[in-house]
Amino acid sequence: MTVRKTTPLPIDLDYLRQVLVELLDIPSPSGRTDHVQQYVGERLSALGIPSTLTRRGALSACLPGPRETGADRAIVVHTDTIGGMVKRLKENGRLELKPIGTHSARFAEGAHVRIFTDDLDRVVTGQVLPLKASGHRYNEGVDLQGFGWEQVEVRVDEPVEDIAGLRALGIDAGDFVAFLPNPTVTPSGYVKSRHLDDKAGVAAVLTAMKAMVDAGVKPAVTAHLLVTVTEEIGHGASHGLDPDVAEIVSVDAAVVAPGQQSREHSATLAMGDGVGPFDYHLTRNLAAIAREHDVDLVRDVFDYYRSDVAAAVEAGAHARVALLGFGVDATHGHERTHLEGLRHLAQLICLYLQSDLVFPEWDAEPEGDLADFPSLAVQPANADGPREGPIGIAQSG
Repeated sequence: MTVRKTTPLPIDLDYLRQVLVELLDIPSPSGRTDHVQQYVGERLSALGIPSTLTRRGALSACLPGPRETGADRAIVVHTDTIGGMVKRLKENGRLELKPIGTHSARFAEGAHVRIFTDDLDRVVTGQVLPLKASGHRYNEGVDLQGFGWEQVEVRVDEPVEDIAGLRALGIDAGDFVAFLPNPTVTPSGYVKSRHLDDKAGVAAVLTAMKAMVDAGVKPAVTAHLLVTVTEEIGHGASHGLDPDVAEIVSVDAAVVAPGQQSREHSATLAMGDGVGPFDYHLTRNLAAIAREHDVDLVRDVFDYYRSDVAAAVEAGAHARVALLGFGVDATHGHERTHLEGLRHLAQLICLYLQSDLVFPEWDAEPEGDLADFPSLAVQPANADGPREGPIGIAQSG
């Protein structure tokens, strides 16, 4: 087998920053993602990469490799974000919220929001407040109030005081509520915003695709891009993957917090999450690529976490899976990452796309003989071959 040379590529940080800010400016809570998918499709088209859309809204694109046969790989990201939905119109002219995705009302308090009515020309703004929002009225009661979605409400920026007034604005149960991101890129390179999960990942992947196209570099094997729209509610990459895909790498937020190794200035390789370990061979191959090219990569394990690949595996995807991330402080809250970490992530994606599959000959078919599985190349076993009889039980006689 010919070993393919991988080369670091120039990463356009200005492009990454621009795409990220533009993505953040497009509200896309799970269930209302048409606009953001159109944006991603237009960005891909500008790079000369065609894309298609599934019935459920996932976007699929492809960078063709030189081989016409054999297995492919896929990079998976998601454009949907956490958000809210109007659960009930309240008698005081405010709105009760139901969260979309898993996030705490503690971080919703004070958030500016957009309420999307069925009239596409009318978007109502508002703000999420605790039920006891005035220190001059409630004094210590403000601090004694509990937190939770039943303890907050949306104050609408219109002169309404009852349910009739809300209905006159076109607001009803089931309307989507998007939390405004308020993105800021500091002079030192920090990016502060809601919804970096996973719009920073989308920006990094698009930047990696741009680097490949600009350099005229073809991927070693056909590389599919799947942009999903229901990751935050658990469906993720449950559909839309090409059946020839042998390796799936999800790109998503990595957890920066006490007890975690992820850092904002580094890329992260997740070894396991709340669903279980990621593929042994693929994770260690990604780590080896990073070491070879001095990509700043840390390994981590996440407890309360799942990603697109969890949905893919649960839906029956017959592939090795891994997760690459960008370090995010205060995930699903007041998030922050750094452009340097996104640069390392984009570079690692470029290098990965230039490399061959972990087991290109073996993975060319969905199954093969056990004796032919090349596990010795990664994880040593008995070099003399399988022993007779059950392993670990001494043979009598």
